[in-house]
Amino acid sequence: MPDSPDESAEFLELLHTLLHALRRETSASGEPDGVTPGQVRFLRHLERCGCARRPGELAAELDVAPRSMTSKVDQAEADGLVARLPDPTDRRATLVELTPAGREVLRRLSHRRHLGAQERLARLPEADRAELLRLLRVVAGPGDADGPAGAAARPQAVSPAP
Repeated sequence: MPDSPDESAEFLELLHTLLHALRRETSASGEPDGVTPGQVRFLRHLERCGCARRPGELAAELDVAPRSMTSKVDQAEADGLVARLPDPTDRRATLVELTPAGREVLRRLSHRRHLGAQERLARLPEADRAELLRLLRVVAGPGDADGPAGAAARPQAVSPAP
């Protein structure tokens, strides 16, 4: 547990600030094809699924209203980023599939975000970058700090730099 609520609040604020800055910088350099953050989330999820999905399933997985998902699919289809296909198991249903153009938009966006992250990490000396990544792995890892993974990943006391 953090020593105080202030630590957890600062941790959350710093994470939010960093992620928001990366998104803002990506937008400032021109979001690929005018894709909104909500559309990016939808497209990324579809890419991670690795197969065509029903819009209702996508809505449930992304915790959005089915009508909202329909709008996202409609816009992405109009932009050529996804295609609707007939469901081979239910002729009343449709599936949504990422198109090559959708994959390309995600590739460009990912590239821009990686460049932004690299620029921020470059502010740190190499040893500090390695330590930051190590600590983030601990924080992002399994929640059971007493289990084998938690014990192995628990940070050791760090001596102050000379």
